[in-house]
Amino acid sequence: MGSQLNPVPVRNPQLDFFRGFALMVIFINHMPANPWFWYTPSRFGLSDAAEIFVFLSGFASALAYGRCFERAGLWLGSVRIMHRCGQIYVAHLASFLLMTMICVVGNRWIPETDDIQRLNIGYFFDNTQQAVLDLFSLAYVPNYFDILPMYLVLIMWVPVVWVLTQFHSALAISFSVLIYGAAWYYGWELTADPTTGRPWYFNPFNWQLMFFTGFGLGAGWLRIPGRHWLLLLVCALFVLVSIPLGHEATYRQVAFWAALRTPLEPLLDKSHLGLLRWAHLLALAYLMNQLCKWKPQWLTKGLPRLIIKMGQQSLPIFLCCMGLSYIGGIALDWCGRDAASAALVNLAGLGLMLIMAQVLAWLDSKPWKLPANHNIANASSFESSLVTINSVSSTWGKQALLLPLLIGLAVLPLLMVPTEAPVDPSSAGVIAQSPAGDDFQKVNAVVPADDPNWALEHQQPF
Repeated sequence: MGSQLNPVPVRNPQLDFFRGFALMVIFINHMPANPWFWYTPSRFGLSDAAEIFVFLSGFASALAYGRCFERAGLWLGSVRIMHRCGQIYVAHLASFLLMTMICVVGNRWIPETDDIQRLNIGYFFDNTQQAVLDLFSLAYVPNYFDILPMYLVLIMWVPVVWVLTQFHSALAISFSVLIYGAAWYYGWELTADPTTGRPWYFNPFNWQLMFFTGFGLGAGWLRIPGRHWLLLLVCALFVLVSIPLGHEATYRQVAFWAALRTPLEPLLDKSHLGLLRWAHLLALAYLMNQLCKWKPQWLTKGLPRLIIKMGQQSLPIFLCCMGLSYIGGIALDWCGRDAASAALVNLAGLGLMLIMAQVLAWLDSKPWKLPANHNIANASSFESSLVTINSVSSTWGKQALLLPLLIGLAVLPLLMVPTEAPVDPSSAGVIAQSPAGDDFQKVNAVVPADDPNWALEHQQPF
């Protein structure tokens, strides 16, 4: 129970649910050649899971870091921001190394499919030394790994925006709009591939508009509209008209929708966050907010409650879903992409994500910490001691089931010991080049053992 001076913040279940939902869509959409890709909501609208994730991340950042700035001030609030940036940076590097390992394993499992080239990370294997420097400096950001670096840049701007809001919220809004307009006008980009000059797929100078829109709504300097029937109608019509404009099969085959979409292409650009994508996400957010207010209880039971757990663990679950997506693509390469195989692989991956969220939530509860009243030394009577002994005995009886696992973990290092002694490459070269035949004779070195000065001069330092 939190004290009155430091109340425990209450999480927003709507926020966590839709973040978890976005992670599920990201998992499906990032799986190579996934048949389910064509049935996700992103194929029936102008925005997709990336907009949802960035918008909600901005909203969550306002709730988390806004309180921190108000309570601890600019200096300590900025320290917390830098700490979060460090976590995101390490997560980005870890995700890249994890994916390279998955690609290597995939190439060995199914040699016919080159997963390294499919992920377009051949530069890392062909020019490893330079690629490592570029990777750590964020000058090398392959397309599959571009969300976290973009989010890292956005988080770094939070202290600046918070300072502007202390003068007037209009300054913060103007800052975000001016950065967005200047990026379009001057063509500001960050390099993602040193060999080709390809820019980051998600341009942070443009995508900060989506992030700080969510941030402003979460912080309160942008007002969330109430229920207005005219606004509901406009948003619903916009979302409905966006379905044929976003559905590829429709606008490619129907001339009317193709002609309507063509002049709108600059406003639909994903890399630079076209304004129609931004507006579509806001219309969806408004409709979903009104729906959740109308039936708030549907988030408290069943599958939605499990998805909320995923949203509460967004960063580790994001890393998990990126790895599982590519593993799922390799599994589809092996078993085929028929309806049954696609359903099995996708449902298995989603199930693993849900399980991982439950495990992480359980670990966050720190179950290894005993409650304060569970203290044998404070037992005041013989009866309480007997109860404690019986409970400990029953606990040990249940935990004995873990003994095989513990034994396996203890034996694992022994299994890693090499069975054959490694060969010294230098000695192997000498042996290979040694002359053969009778001309090669042994020579015994003569050491003057009775000369202590000689021994002191020639001993090797440790």
